[in-house]
Amino acid sequence: MTTKRVIVWFRQDLRLHDNEALNHALVRSEQIIPIFVFDDRFFNSSTRFGFHKTGLHRCKFTIEAVQALRDSLRKKGSDLVVRVGKTEDVIFKIARQAKTSWVFCNRERTQEEVEIQDSLEQKLWSVGQEIIYSRGKMLYYTQDLPFPVTHTPETFTAYRREVEKFIPIREPFPVPESIPSISSRIDPGRIPDLEDFGFTDHEKDSRNQNDFEGGEEKGLERLNHFLWESEAIKTYKETRNNLLGINYSSKLSPWLSLGCISPKKVYSELKRYEQQMGANKSTYWLYFELLWRDYFRLLAKKHGSSIFLKGGVKGKEDADLQNDYRLLTLWKDGKTGVPFIDANMRELKATGFMSNRGRQNVASFLINDLKVNWQMGAEWFESMLLDYDPASNYGNWNYLAGVGADPRPDRYYNILSQARKYDPHGEYVRHWIPELAHIPGSKVHRPDILTQEEQKDFHIKVGKEYPNSMIKTSKWIGSY
Repeated sequence: MTTKRVIVWFRQDLRLHDNEALNHALVRSEQIIPIFVFDDRFFNSSTRFGFHKTGLHRCKFTIEAVQALRDSLRKKGSDLVVRVGKTEDVIFKIARQAKTSWVFCNRERTQEEVEIQDSLEQKLWSVGQEIIYSRGKMLYYTQDLPFPVTHTPETFTAYRREVEKFIPIREPFPVPESIPSISSRIDPGRIPDLEDFGFTDHEKDSRNQNDFEGGEEKGLERLNHFLWESEAIKTYKETRNNLLGINYSSKLSPWLSLGCISPKKVYSELKRYEQQMGANKSTYWLYFELLWRDYFRLLAKKHGSSIFLKGGVKGKEDADLQNDYRLLTLWKDGKTGVPFIDANMRELKATGFMSNRGRQNVASFLINDLKVNWQMGAEWFESMLLDYDPASNYGNWNYLAGVGADPRPDRYYNILSQARKYDPHGEYVRHWIPELAHIPGSKVHRPDILTQEEQKDFHIKVGKEYPNSMIKTSKWIGSY
């Protein structure tokens, strides 16, 4: 009698809880081979503009998450097969070797990921096998929505009105009690380290206030801390635009983007919290952010690869935006001479994280003030962000560049106004730019207007210890 043996291909779903592909595989098989592939096209390649496709911080986070997944599978009686290479070649080779029947995986929706799954599907068909797709990334099931994906509303407000009060969210799948062991003929393989991808490990920056470590357990711990231990969820709507601290926002996005924790799990815990502790505008706002994630994913499916093009989903390029590497380098290195921008960019480079408020400001500055092609900024974010997700990243850049599915063409931010509103005393700027540590109060946001005497008093030489401003801050005074 032939054993029903299948592969479960882990992708951006590195968890055991609420893993639909894994649950479907358990129902339809007797033996499961869990696989994760560090695909060379993501871990050993560069973006079009020359950045690491997966930068240091996300690479480290992914390695941690894969190790955590292997540990969890071993506790359930299984293991995780880990390889480096081209995913379709690796999985096809194991599928033939192990004589499996199917490959189960959670479907991805953006161009590069779709090309890989399509290529694997073609290979499997040649030996009489196939992929069985499940849904693993979204809060809502597309089949539950009141419209087909191709009719997704072009504005978030319209989408929200059709969904939030009418469509139920399904319960997350439980963690399997046990998982059948993999074939003894298959070597589980070694989990690569940073050096294998050209990076050297580094000590955590002393200014980094967050503790992001990859893995399902760490993601669930963060969820528990934000909701139950700190109860920071109570004031989330009021604090979400803050810049310093651990609990001003949920900080769940790195684990959500890699699938160490599922949006349905977050929602389920949120509803449990509301039932026990009460609901308010802040608890709603966490759901609101999860809704945005779904919306960007649906738009990415609806509009396809256009979200990656300069003209975005509108197909209208801005000829004023140039591929200027000199300006881009100053921006990404936090050397623009505009402290609020530089502080955010230095945080990103040092930690792989930046607040949502910071992301909107630095994107607006690159596009509207420096007139640099937004695609260059989007690719830098793709490389650096711990919580990079193609649909959300490029959806947000489309939105800010005025080429997305949005009725407002101009998303311009007054950087000085934003700095004074969200960092009124300059603590954030001084935290990330030690050169400006002695400039008091909100003066720290305008070093370009300091007199020679003030520079002497504040122990700073503008143009030497800190760069001259690329954009004079007087540009933003007019709105006061």
